[in-house]
Amino acid sequence: MSIEPVISRRRAWVMAARPRTLPAAVAPVLVGTAIAYADGVFRPLPALAALLGALLLQIGVNLANDYFDHLRGVDTPDRVGPTRVAASGLIPLPMLRGGMLVVFGLAVLVGLYLVIEGGWPIVVIGVSAILSALAYSGGPFPLASHGLGDLFVFLYFGLAAVCGTYYAQAHSLHPAVVLGAVPAGTLITAILVVNNYRDIETDRRAGKHTLAVMLGEVGTRAEFIILLFMAYCIPFVMWLAAGYSPWSLLTLGSLPLAFALTRTMFTQKGPALNRALASSAQLALVHSMLFALGLVLGR
Repeated sequence: MSIEPVISRRRAWVMAARPRTLPAAVAPVLVGTAIAYADGVFRPLPALAALLGALLLQIGVNLANDYFDHLRGVDTPDRVGPTRVAASGLIPLPMLRGGMLVVFGLAVLVGLYLVIEGGWPIVVIGVSAILSALAYSGGPFPLASHGLGDLFVFLYFGLAAVCGTYYAQAHSLHPAVVLGAVPAGTLITAILVVNNYRDIETDRRAGKHTLAVMLGEVGTRAEFIILLFMAYCIPFVMWLAAGYSPWSLLTLGSLPLAFALTRTMFTQKGPALNRALASSAQLALVHSMLFALGLVLGR
């Protein structure tokens, strides 16, 4: 029985945007802006533009993944994740492609303002981010299918997002900003790890060689632990070695979420991890909010 009569087109677009993943766009902008505030270079308009641009890029990536994974036959009927709008026929491919282009076009418009504010480094970050978003699941060498998805998520949703947000406000960069970008990058990468851990078997059968498929279940759980460990170590480094306030350690308040998520990763498999995926996005946002609050309070 078709699910098309049950789900409206508007609801289908919301599903395609994957709102539960949007904390991954908000988290690094919060951190970059908080470091800018702590350094006395905070500027609200570039910060808001960076947030809007990050949200648009995240939605664009989600639409592109849905579109290209369907074209490549990755979204098979035995997929255990949430419904994909292309594979289910909820949104026709030409319409989905058009929506993807509109979202990336809006991101470019926001980026133009940031380029005016920050100059050529913003051009490099913006253009490479869009190209990477398209190459993540599409093109002749899809990054996600060759074990490179985790690396590019860390680079663009962590380092580039935090550093780009800071640079748009400060017009400069220093090593502590890069260091402060690591927790957001590792926790956002952890969201992908949970997703790919859930899909190991279906991705393997579909010929999608994610890093989780390459590492196997044990190796993927180890990667997950390492990412979380790094996220909680960096605030100590920011305090002890980079001269920031011990308020940075507010991030420890998110440890109960981290422990609960880790327990789920070690005890659940398959569809049961759909809820863990939302929890991993929540952890990235809460950790980043506490980190940002600590940086602001410790100014």
